[in-house]
Formats: sequence, structure tokens, C-alpha cells
Amino acid sequence: MNVEDMRGGYTTGSCATAGVKAGLLALIEEEIVDQVSIRNPQDAFIVVPIAKVEVLSPTEAMVTVVKDGGDDPDVTHGTDIVTTVTLNQSGTITYEAGFGVGTITKPGLALPVGEPAINPGPRTMISYVFDELVPKGTGIHVKVSVPAGETLARKTLNGTLGIEGGISIIGTTGIVKPMSEEGFKNSLVPQLRVMKEAGYTTAILVPGRIGQEIAKEQLGISINQMAETSNFIGFMLEQCVKIGFKNILIIGHIGKIIKLASGSFHTHNRMSDGRMETIVAYAALEGASQQVCEELMDCRTTEAAMPIIEREHLEGIYQRVADRASLRSMRYIAQDANVGIIISTLDGTILAVDEVAKKIGEEESWHIPCMS
Repeated sequence: MNVEDMRGGYTTGSCATAGVKAGLLALIEEEIVDQVSIRNPQDAFIVVPIAKVEVLSPTEAMVTVVKDGGDDPDVTHGTDIVTTVTLNQSGTITYEAGFGVGTITKPGLALPVGEPAINPGPRTMISYVFDELVPKGTGIHVKVSVPAGETLARKTLNGTLGIEGGISIIGTTGIVKPMSEEGFKNSLVPQLRVMKEAGYTTAILVPGRIGQEIAKEQLGISINQMAETSNFIGFMLEQCVKIGFKNILIIGHIGKIIKLASGSFHTHNRMSDGRMETIVAYAALEGASQQVCEELMDCRTTEAAMPIIEREHLEGIYQRVADRASLRSMRYIAQDANVGIIISTLDGTILAVDEVAKKIGEEESWHIPCMS
């Protein structure tokens, strides 16, 4: 299915905003609705269905909206977003994180520490509803709850970012665009901002769980100093430079890092996959025969090539991969930061460490093993 043919949806922020509007309509205009139209920060209007409206008292209503992410692979798709709106005499809007909605515990995000993780985009949309419906001098208290929020938060980066207790209520446009690569990439950047605000001067980039475990268990690096990159290593290198990091360490499986050595910085298999070609080239530089090179070329993965590499005593390939990945990474960001590389096997065995990584490790007093 093409992206153009895929169905869009709406964000958790739109769900909460719709809940506020439906609740206020029930309280102020005594109207129970099954859908509302809300305005986003770009002045577009979004129609959101309402699953349930409960008037709890003359001043309090609770509204349930079922999150619809469209055809986007969203962990919150299909979950209930429950918004309780309470009228008061404050003249302003206050917010509360109900069950399953996180609270900010680290600086570096768009909201101060201690605030409910109801992001600026949704707050802007809620303010439009407030201005539209609430009489002058009256205020509202907005509590957003997500019954499945604590469980869903484990599938997000919230723990790394310092958002504790549940998910974030998010959305800069209120609309979910299916399969948005730019949106996913941008969702990774706050990890770096939080890291910088925490005082770290070296950024650790980990494409996945393998690199994270090595950094934590073998090198003694705090989880707070790591940022996941997914396949967007080049993008995250650029963001590290933009945010001001001068030292960067990339830790990951050779199957991912070898792509950097060949100059590919978007590492999804559809975008780049010259793993075996690179291994064969380095094997030849290590003195491998044509027969061995052909045997390596027939391997489908880097792990499958390892027994051949060991049998033929070609382990120098690993150091070449680490050294070249470091060189190409620094070229990618125009030498604006030092980039060290550590590569490993699937089981976390470290295969090679380049000189830049060793130097960074010495400066940070990490336990990087000396590789022969």
C-alpha cells in the first residue's frame, strides 16, 4: 500500500482536546455530542468522534475518546484517552497528569520539570477551545488519563527522556500522517536535548538494544547518556553536532555499523545493504583468496561470515570496519565532532574498538576493553 492510499488519524493531543470540548459542551451548553471539531495550531480543523460523555456534577464532566492512529503503526492506536474537565473560578487553564499520563522529571524537554506530559501542541489546541466556550472569569482544570498508559510507555522512549508514570499527550499538528519518517526521526531528537541538559558532553548513539546493553553492562555508561538512533544514524550525528556535542560514540552490531564504513548513514536494508561486499573487500585487503572471498560473498549475514573469518584468521576485518566507520562518520559531519566506534556480535561480544573510541573512553573513565 502506498503512503498516499493510507488512512490518516489524530494524535493523543487531539483526543484530549476533543475531550475538553465535549466536556465543556455538556457542562456549559447541556449538549451531549458524539463528535466535535477542533482547531489545530496550523488553523486546520479536525473532526474527532466522542466515545462517551459522563456528567459527574454540575461542574465536572468526563469524556472518553478512542485514539485512532489511522494506518500509522502507533502504540497508542485503539486506546482510551479519558479527559476530565472541571469548571472553577480561576479564569485560567490548569493541567493534571491522571493515571497513565507521565510527568516531566528531567530538564531539556518542552515543559519544565514537574509538569504533566501534556505537550505544548495539545495545550495550544485546548486554549482555543477555552477561548471559544468558557465565559470570562471562569477557569478549567484538565486531567488527562490513559488506562493503558503505564504499559504503553514501556514501548516508547519516555523512560530515557525522563517522563515517568505513563505516556505523553502529544501532537504538533493534531493529525497523524501514516508512516511519517520525518516525524519518527524528530521523535528521537529530545533524547539528545535531555542528555545535554543533564550535563553530558559525550553522546552515546545506539542503533538498538545490543549497543545499549554493551554500553550499560560492559562499559558502565549510564542509560541517561544514550540515545537510540534506529536506522537514522546520519540524522542523529547531525543533530548531535547541532545540539553541541563534540564527542560521539556509536556502539552497535557489526551488521549495522559496517554500513557506516561503506558510507551509508540511513541503515534500513531497503536503503543500503552492502554488508557482504564490504566484508569481501576488507577480506581481500587482509589477504583472503578469491575462493574465500566468494565463500564470504555467499553468506547472507555478517554473523554467518564470522566462522569463515575465524577459520581463515581474517579478524583484522573487524578493526578495518571500526576504523573506517569512524573516519566516514567524521567526514559525514564535516569533522565537527569526534566519532568513535565499537562493534560487536549479536551476543554482545566486542569485536573492535577504534582509536577515537579508546580516547573518548579514557577521557570519560569508561571500562572499554583493550582490543588486540
